[in-house]
Amino acid sequence: MATPATSTGSRGSSLEIPDDDQTLRELGYPRQLARRVNAFGNFAISATIINFISGVMTALGLAMVSGGPRVMVFGWLAVGLLVLFVGAAMAEITSGFPTSAALYYWSAKLAKRHNAVWSWFTGWLNFIGQIGGTAATDFALANFAVALATLQWPSFSPHPWQILAIYGAILLTHALLNTYTVGLVALLNKISIAWLLIGGLVITFYLIVFPAHHNSASFAFTHFVNGTGFKSGLYAGMIGLLFTSWTFTGFDASAHMSEETTQAAVSAPKGIVRSIAFSWVAGLVLILAVTFSISASSYSDEASAGEPAAQIFVDSLGLSTAKVLLLVVCGAIFFCGLANMTSNSRQIFAFSRDGAIPGSKLWRSVSKRTHTPVKSVWFAAVGAFLLGVPSLWNTVAFQAIVSVNVIGLFGSYGVPIFLRLRRGDDFTPGPWNLGRWSKPVATVAVVWITLSSILFLLPQQSPITHKSFNYAPVALAVVLTIATVWWFMTARRTYRGPINYGTPEELAAMEEDL
Repeated sequence: MATPATSTGSRGSSLEIPDDDQTLRELGYPRQLARRVNAFGNFAISATIINFISGVMTALGLAMVSGGPRVMVFGWLAVGLLVLFVGAAMAEITSGFPTSAALYYWSAKLAKRHNAVWSWFTGWLNFIGQIGGTAATDFALANFAVALATLQWPSFSPHPWQILAIYGAILLTHALLNTYTVGLVALLNKISIAWLLIGGLVITFYLIVFPAHHNSASFAFTHFVNGTGFKSGLYAGMIGLLFTSWTFTGFDASAHMSEETTQAAVSAPKGIVRSIAFSWVAGLVLILAVTFSISASSYSDEASAGEPAAQIFVDSLGLSTAKVLLLVVCGAIFFCGLANMTSNSRQIFAFSRDGAIPGSKLWRSVSKRTHTPVKSVWFAAVGAFLLGVPSLWNTVAFQAIVSVNVIGLFGSYGVPIFLRLRRGDDFTPGPWNLGRWSKPVATVAVVWITLSSILFLLPQQSPITHKSFNYAPVALAVVLTIATVWWFMTARRTYRGPINYGTPEELAAMEEDL
């Protein structure tokens, strides 16, 4: 009989690497997903979702007018370090609870009381953040595909509905790959790391070596731009931090892939920290190459390429080389979107397994052929498409989707880290832990998450009209209102947090039937 999981600080793990399946049974779940992912593969999926090429290039337009090179460089350094604190705090909890349920499971286990409430809202924040991540990445790819088409056919001038259609086709492709070619998806996630490394080096090399003119170091490091329409330079610079925060999201994928990872109690936390550190260093090199190459025409309203990154390539390297580098960027974004949808579907599967999403019985089902949650994949695809619909009338739709992604994900990261802090020493860590640094690291993480979440709810352009309105607060409010109403109507009587499906012995027998 399935029962609510009890609230304990941890399952009493030792510092030795535990058996994966036995650990999962102790957490209350039977093994349903195939363990195909090793430590490198776990790192690869988070590094692919963070994706420094995708993050830097797709949010470049926001950064160029919200602080410019100064915020791009020093914002990257500062926010990257703060995110490393967030990742380390999450990694420690992941080691103690290596399950695909991840964040909402942790909240239920770490809360001293009202466990189900903490779990419920953590899960819903993570849900909207995951959907936002899938949407933002694939919407960015649609815009870069349009930029590439514009360079190839200068007379091409797409309407918003055409961009939305391209966006839908990209989502469809990623959903089909996650449905029918699971083995290929795992391989592509590994290939994506090579693509990121080689692609990043190629772009950086070309921007450093071939342009006839480079900016001065003073410009590349300290030039400030306020093109937001707001008078306050400080406000514009703070908005520009979204550039870095958007890049460093999605590393919870390593936790969501725990049930498909070998030696998950060590591999998953290492995957989180290593993916952030790798992206932080590699991204800084790419940003410096960009800031030394930006020209005045890249800021022009008449820029022909549409995307600022594309215009920088054209201005610095010429049309032919720009097209090739845009293909490299598009490939990186494609890999990022694919990994996003994989992680997104695992979160939906796990949350549904605990009865927290409408139609849970449908979304928690697992394909007998691929041993993956196929229906959850399509839930993620449709949800992401709906987030993109406002782009038909809203000119800052991409920034709004990004804000939904950042606030939802970092909000869901912050809750279990905060609850871990409240528990104090009443927490038994897993084999990967921070020792005496646990509390200071978690404190920094919670403070940054709180400040950044407030920041990204604010307007990003002035004057504020229906075209420039940041609808991220509306999207978040709608989802959280639904979650709140549903909680008080029925869920508070039916949802008791993550479900314990039986004793380890019962679960071992259940696995044979599954």
